[in-house]
Amino acid sequence: MGSAAGRLWRRWVDAPKAVCLLTGVVIGVAALGAAAWGTVLSGAFDMAASVPHGRLAYRILDTVKLHSVRRHARGIRVPARFTADEMRAGFRLYDAHCVTCHGGPGIAPAPLSYGLNPPPPYLINSPDRWRPNELYWIIRNGEKMTAMPAWKGRLSAREAWNLVAFIEALRSLDYPGYLAMRQAEAPPPVAPSPAPPTP
Repeated sequence: MGSAAGRLWRRWVDAPKAVCLLTGVVIGVAALGAAAWGTVLSGAFDMAASVPHGRLAYRILDTVKLHSVRRHARGIRVPARFTADEMRAGFRLYDAHCVTCHGGPGIAPAPLSYGLNPPPPYLINSPDRWRPNELYWIIRNGEKMTAMPAWKGRLSAREAWNLVAFIEALRSLDYPGYLAMRQAEAPPPVAPSPAPPTP
């Protein structure tokens, strides 16, 4: 070991324990960062949607999402109550835009949703995890690194609240109830236009 390197080593060994600990932490963090960046550049991480994330990746992404949604939805005021009309309006939106990916009571999602990674969640129990203001924020803003789009470009704030009203009511619906709502809320058939008179 050269004289300069030897002096540095002796100085580090003879330094107070706090300095040694801090130096070790800095070196460890730098090594982890270099290893992570090397993994990124190597292409070793499999980006294929057909390969599920590992348990650790799911845990990290889920924790990030939970705290992010809670923080950004904190200032959103929830309507005092949802009416039956708002819930039915939310059903129409859900059946038109959401059931394809999320399914419904007794209704499987469309086959295309099985190719998404992470898979879209089944929403019947979502009110156990998300408050109404958080569901509203998710609907309006979507979620990065999932197939959940931001609907605020397509749906108004009132329509987003109607969706929240329906999601809150989902747990009380079963398969026959969902089909009955689908039949009751179906738009009336459009009468065919009369044929033009023949010359």
